Formats: sequence, structure tokens, C-alpha cells
Amino acid sequence: QVQLAESGGGLVQAGTSLKLSCAVSGRTFSSGVAGWFRQVAGKEREFVGAIMLSRGNTQYADSVKGRFIISRDNAKNTVYLQMNSLKPEDSAVYYCAADYGGLTRIRIPTMSREYDYWGQGTQVTVSS
Repeated sequence: QVQLAESGGGLVQAGTSLKLSCAVSGRTFSSGVAGWFRQVAGKEREFVGAIMLSRGNTQYADSVKGRFIISRDNAKNTVYLQMNSLKPEDSAVYYCAADYGGLTRIRIPTMSREYDYWGQGTQVTVSS
């Protein structure tokens, strides 16, 4: 059974950085995609970015492009979200998700419904 566990959230000031981790168990990084989403109460879950676990290709939402970086450590089965130049509007619960469907060999899914496995989420609050 695949399980994901996020960590690293917290309260930070605008302009600073924060790094989230997502530990994946039950599956290796030989295939699939790991994605990061965020959600504010009352709003839909928003795609932040994702990484192909085998090839390392990444894709980002326009709102975070140039500020956020997704990486993975295959030896640790962990995916990271490095968030730089944080803004108050980045405040949300951040979720890690994984999709191991066949299409992940050729494309990165950006819709939350395409991901089968989810972590419990970690709160990120950016103060102005």
C-alpha cells in the first residue's frame, strides 16, 4: 500500500523560504509522478507542481514558476518542494500526491482527480 507523509510546514514571513518533504512508502521511484497541491478553506485544491519520479521532469503552475522547485531523492524515496520568495497568498494546506498510471510515462497530470494517493497535508502560513 502506498503511503505519503508531508512534513516541513510552518509559519514564515513573506520573502523567506521553506522546504516541504514528502516521504513515499510502498512504492519505488522507478515510475509514476509525485505532485504538490495546495488548498485554502472554501476553495478548490490547486496544482502547484509535479515531478516524474524516474526521469525528473518537472512542471509548475504559473503562480509559483521561478519561485518553487520540486526535486526528489530516489535513495530516500522522498520528494521535496523548495519554496522561495514566499508570499502571503502562498498560505494554504499543502498536499503531496502520487499517480502511478501508465500515462505518467509521457505526461505530468495536473488535475487532482488524476492522483490516486494523498498525504495528510501540512499547513504553510506566510505572514506579511
